[in-house]
Amino acid sequence: MSASSLIVLIIAAVAFSGIAILISRFIVKPTVTKQKGEPYECGIPTKGKTWMQLNVGYYLFALIFLIFDVELVFLYPWAVVAKSLGWIALIEIVIFFFILFLGFLYAHKKGALKWM
Repeated sequence: MSASSLIVLIIAAVAFSGIAILISRFIVKPTVTKQKGEPYECGIPTKGKTWMQLNVGYYLFALIFLIFDVELVFLYPWAVVAKSLGWIALIEIVIFFFILFLGFLYAHKKGALKWM
């Protein structure tokens, strides 16, 4: 893909999304109600203070999930070319999994995988 086609693709994406937003602004009449201003949580009306501080453990748990999820994204291209690369591909993926396993052990040792 050349640079000019990439620029055309970006301009087309911005134009199509901008046109869709403008059309929706003109067609849909905005309504403001009390219910739209309330925070939504599983259909249950909130009681008490809605702004509360969450435990940082949930954030760490989500980050660790993302790390291992991204690992699967890198695993797919490896699986496509593994047969053509032979033993080199196997050695590379073993090293990759070893580094991921070290990260898993580190997170487990720090207690980041303990659910509250």
